[in-house]
Amino acid sequence: MSNDTRGTEPDATQAEATDAAAADTAEPTDTEQTEGAATAEDSEDYGVRRSPALIATAVALPVALVVGILVMGVLANRHHSRDALVLGAVPAPTASSAECAALMSALPEKIGDYTTSTLVEPAPPATHAWQLPDGGDPIVVRCGLDRPQEFNVTSPLLKNKVAGGAEVDWFEVRDQTSGVSQGTWWAVDRGTYIALTVPDNVGSGPLQDVSEAIAKAIPAKPIDPNPIPN
Repeated sequence: MSNDTRGTEPDATQAEATDAAAADTAEPTDTEQTEGAATAEDSEDYGVRRSPALIATAVALPVALVVGILVMGVLANRHHSRDALVLGAVPAPTASSAECAALMSALPEKIGDYTTSTLVEPAPPATHAWQLPDGGDPIVVRCGLDRPQEFNVTSPLLKNKVAGGAEVDWFEVRDQTSGVSQGTWWAVDRGTYIALTVPDNVGSGPLQDVSEAIAKAIPAKPIDPNPIPN
């Protein structure tokens, strides 16, 4: 008797489906592995190459902004200008003397934050002024003036010492009018009278700097005060 084996043979369609499923789950070929690895390496290398550039940009941008602000500030200060200063004329009989000319040449261009001002012409002779960058009350030196009426034999003097041991004798005159924020010091020991007008809040810098210039430019002479008023 013969056996019927047809029921045990796999169906052709099922076999093909099984082979296709096996192919889908099979490990990638060597070529596919190589291509995949190359793509991953390229991506990783690109990230490494970009990181320094991104960091450098992040650092450079705020630095550039700060530098730009500083440059703008410098340019703004460089182009800032004050109005020319108007100074009225006062009696100055010896303003054209050699002593006053020497003093004008010896005066500094800057006293603290105050810098030399431009004077409206015609400017008083033998006169120099300084102002803050934004203007305001000036520091003013005038040379060759008449002896101040307030200066007499009883007037207290301030002896201001300068480099080298020299001294300049100063006499202060203040306007007692309410609201006046300036005072005037007179150098009274040079044979020609020199007035230094300063704002109240400027400190002792102007007196010291101008004393240095006076001591260099004009020799000291005995004082000649007015007599005591009747």
